[in-house]
Amino acid sequence: MRKLLLSLLTISALLVSASLSVQAMQKDGASPKKASMKMYRMVPKGKAALLQDGKNKAYCPTCGMTLPMFYKTNHAAKHAGHNKQYCSIVCLVEDAIVNGTKLTDFKVVDNSTLKFIDSKKAFFVVGSKKPGTMSVVSKYAFGTKGAADKFAAANGGKVMKFDALYKLVVNSSAKDMAATKKRQAMAIKKGAMMYKKMCKKTDKKFASTADAKSFLIESGICGKIKGKKHQAIALYLNSRK
Repeated sequence: MRKLLLSLLTISALLVSASLSVQAMQKDGASPKKASMKMYRMVPKGKAALLQDGKNKAYCPTCGMTLPMFYKTNHAAKHAGHNKQYCSIVCLVEDAIVNGTKLTDFKVVDNSTLKFIDSKKAFFVVGSKKPGTMSVVSKYAFGTKGAADKFAAANGGKVMKFDALYKLVVNSSAKDMAATKKRQAMAIKKGAMMYKKMCKKTDKKFASTADAKSFLIESGICGKIKGKKHQAIALYLNSRK
């Protein structure tokens, strides 16, 4: 009888714990399924290879997003002998097309090994049910066609090579960038409210959102912030000209 009672208490505790976890995710505005989908692209910082140098190496130079949080869609290329690492091919293309940055030696994260490989040798699954980064259409790379085919069979999508994917992103870049600017505008408004509420004031100007994110960590003017708050406040600070 005593063992039965202990078993029932254990099961009850587990159910309460699970319920609280679900409630916490719902409080943050995400269902368990959506939260799991968003987490799919992320890897622990220790497993993310950061190819860039300098204080901003953990952030995408185009949009400022934290690279380990979107690591499975990371791309990299060289400019003037230095590595630049992007959260997505969309940001890479924006840097090349809009900013006119001359990029060479393209690399991408192999989702099988989590290591960077030559983009020209990779196989990309485009349009799977997994979440996209900076685009509704997802794009995940694999080192072998077999791995790409297996992923596509389980998650949907079309297998493509890099040159075809690059052209596809260029053709859809205007639409993706417009959607990004709209999301960023909303984040900037939220960032402005959070900055006024929780941060010490600064008149410092920034060259990029990545610069603003590094400053927030170094200065501590907003305390210990991370995730969406960090991104939103940095977007707001960078928007002030």
